[in-house]
Amino acid sequence: MRHAHQHTPVELWSMDEHRIGLKPILRRVWAPKGATVVAPVAPRYQWMYVYAFVHPQSGRSSWFLLPSVNTEIFSQVLGLFAQEVGAGADKEVLLLLDGAGWHKSASLSLPSGIHLLFLPPYSPEVQPAERLWPLSNEPLANRVFPSLDALEQVQAERCRWLQDHPDVVRAHTCFHWWPSVDTT
Repeated sequence: MRHAHQHTPVELWSMDEHRIGLKPILRRVWAPKGATVVAPVAPRYQWMYVYAFVHPQSGRSSWFLLPSVNTEIFSQVLGLFAQEVGAGADKEVLLLLDGAGWHKSASLSLPSGIHLLFLPPYSPEVQPAERLWPLSNEPLANRVFPSLDALEQVQAERCRWLQDHPDVVRAHTCFHWWPSVDTT
């Protein structure tokens, strides 16, 4: 890729999707010895999806909250992401992602300046974006939400907070072996 785009900046990003919903996320909590801890639950099966793009080297991130995952929505998200980071004639983005069906679909519309690089199957441990989910789930844990709208509001606030704190994101996603390919 560097040879094909010698005079164009290239950035390496990672991307993943995560399903969240009204089924509670339960976590352990600190409590006095012998105390019984009760976490409220009211499981309902309504979902939404968090699309996260991360630049592990800098900790920059981009978040999208959407109702489902499919090729059409993924194409739209790629277009929005490309605009946000300025991908195109003046910048190339190499995007690392898993092999989900909608990532490899023949009908996927790939924006100019975005190039996809697929991880080997069953290898989430090498996907930097996977490390974002415990961070994004933090305000959702041990809580019951009356609706998806209420959940979305809390999740959106958390995504904005993570976007505004790239040092936290970088600390969780920049593996020691992550290549330093940026030419910006």
